[in-house]
Amino acid sequence: MVNSSIRYGARIRKRARAVKEQKTARYKCEACGRMTVKRVGTSIWKCSHCGKVYAGGAYTMTTPPGEMAKRQIESLNKK
Repeated sequence: MVNSSIRYGARIRKRARAVKEQKTARYKCEACGRMTVKRVGTSIWKCSHCGKVYAGGAYTMTTPPGEMAKRQIESLNKK
């Protein structure tokens, strides 16, 4: 399935397909542990099981800078 608005270049079409797959994928809820988190809007993610709402990336549940910040906070809490 090729997006009709993406026209020239295989690389661009592959990137657009990857973004669309990330955007429509289900992610694991940190609260209940189920794979039921879906994108509600830009940067808004909601678990359909427990109803918890997350702020994340525009097309993925987490972003690399967000993951790095989370690891740093966890390491500071361990000390």
